[in-house]
Amino acid sequence: MTALTKTDFNFPGQTGVYHGKVRDVYFVGDKLVMVATDRISAFDVILPKGIPFKGQMLNQIAAKFLDATTDICPNWKLATPDPMVTVGVRCEGFPVEMIVRGYLCGSAWRAYKSGVREICGVRLPEGMRENERFPEPIITPTTKAEIGEHDADISKEEILARGLATPEEYAKLEEYTLALFRRGTEIAAKRGLILVDTKYEFGKHDGKIYLMDEIHTPDSSRYFYAEGYEERFAKGEPQKQLSKEFVREWLMDNGFQGKAGQQVPEMTDEIVAGISDRYVELYEHITGETFDRNADAADLARRIEANVTAYLSK
Repeated sequence: MTALTKTDFNFPGQTGVYHGKVRDVYFVGDKLVMVATDRISAFDVILPKGIPFKGQMLNQIAAKFLDATTDICPNWKLATPDPMVTVGVRCEGFPVEMIVRGYLCGSAWRAYKSGVREICGVRLPEGMRENERFPEPIITPTTKAEIGEHDADISKEEILARGLATPEEYAKLEEYTLALFRRGTEIAAKRGLILVDTKYEFGKHDGKIYLMDEIHTPDSSRYFYAEGYEERFAKGEPQKQLSKEFVREWLMDNGFQGKAGQQVPEMTDEIVAGISDRYVELYEHITGETFDRNADAADLARRIEANVTAYLSK
């Protein structure tokens, strides 16, 4: 199975295209056609090889969570005419990502371990351990980076001072973020998982705040297995997790953190297959469905073009 890492479609009524880190966005009238490719990024760098099935899995997981949260806030999704495609309304995005953390791990733990006790204006308790649950989830926003640049932490106060959102808008962003995280936590628990942290992106459409992009996928979220969490935490052992963090850890172990002059380690077929298997594992756990591993990249491209064209032509 090869990965679909590049698209070059020309859909009916198309006026433009934007190739992001992992998704290609086609502009068609007042709609967006978002193709979830098999590209993978880490440390804001697109890695040289794609991951088979990744785009389809992420798109399908996100679609399920978007449908499961419409009672909390409106979102951009109109339809999923293809397993790798979501069509939605065009929104003017806020230039920040709303990161919400329920546990101390990942980059937050690395900062904490180095002595940092405040992230994005949020004070962290003393004496915490890696993978420990916060008393209450915390919101630690970042700016949205362009390709080749890194996201940067930003506080609520900085967001308001720079006019990136009004006080009323930011209050609504916080409200939506915490409510979505609670819902994601509840759904994950039913599948034996812990939603550890995640990010949300929001924009405005017709003056109303909409949830955008993907949600609760392994690219935007971190999950622990609930079974054994307490025992592993008590012993100070690493948690069994389903997220993209293992990709970051592999890169760091091989001397790469996205810094100037560093080289991405070789992505062997074994490494690529292992990453793909981890994505399938999360998909099957969070959805309760078996993932069908079929079709090659050429077939995927033809299928996407046919399905999206048929939808747009209705």
